[in-house]
Amino acid sequence: MRRFFFWSVLSALMGVVLAGVGFGAFWMLHARFEPVVLPTANAEGVQRLLDEASWVSDGAGGPPVYVVGWRDSEAVERFMRDEAPRLRALGVETRLILFARPDQDGTPRSTATERATVAELWLSRDWSLYRRWAETPARSWTAAGLPSADQDLSRAAMVEAGRRFDADLTAKLRPAGVVIRYPLILWRDRNGTLTACGCSDSRTWARIENDLETAATPRPEARSAPGRQERDVAAPVRPSLAYPELPPPAARPIPTPGAAAPASPTAQPQAPAAERPRNPPTGARPPAAKTPRPAPLPRREEDTTFF
Repeated sequence: MRRFFFWSVLSALMGVVLAGVGFGAFWMLHARFEPVVLPTANAEGVQRLLDEASWVSDGAGGPPVYVVGWRDSEAVERFMRDEAPRLRALGVETRLILFARPDQDGTPRSTATERATVAELWLSRDWSLYRRWAETPARSWTAAGLPSADQDLSRAAMVEAGRRFDADLTAKLRPAGVVIRYPLILWRDRNGTLTACGCSDSRTWARIENDLETAATPRPEARSAPGRQERDVAAPVRPSLAYPELPPPAARPIPTPGAAAPASPTAQPQAPAAERPRNPPTGARPPAAKTPRPAPLPRREEDTTFF
């Protein structure tokens, strides 16, 4: 009995351990990279933050994909270098929102040149400036010609606005179950619902392409009823018959009072009034033709002699 109880408890513990290992593996390899569809209550606040932020874009147009991160993030650089061109080929506009990370325990996590560039991007939203910055190694970037953000109150406010935007965004995404990793990517899925992902792993990028490609595909047209296709086809245009060209009407002179009207060159001569037959009045019976009467017979004289 004790041996049965021992093996039963050991089997239950092994099942729990195996279930925990399986769930941990599923979480580490798949679930933590899965995008999260935001509830309506969170989506409204998140969309308002995205609309108020100063993003930079190449102006390609199309459905927007928001990418949030900082300049020296390797995952952000890889996404903008490898994935952004593929999204642009799908007709998608990538909107990049950069911020300078705040200090941690008194240790700065951003450089003066990074803060100056971030402040300029939030003020001017200059895409060409970002391209020059991205194509230059971080150690070689000097932010030449850009005012310092540490000595300008307006530019220092832009740096703080970027940090506050990141803090407010993560505060709204965490309750929805989004794992905060950079770049944070937000887009509208095939149903038009705001979706977010901490897409530091490139394996999650295929889901973004799938959602955006499906949303851009037009819906198939409903199958028409039998005979409708024949009715919808436009009937061939029949060539119109050519009408003869008539000469323009001759100008008629204006009659002068007291002057005889000129004879028309095309008028036919009319018969004399005596020779023209008269039309019988409407409704009158036509006169009967006269029959010639026979000539009278000669009278014979009677004999009047009396005896």
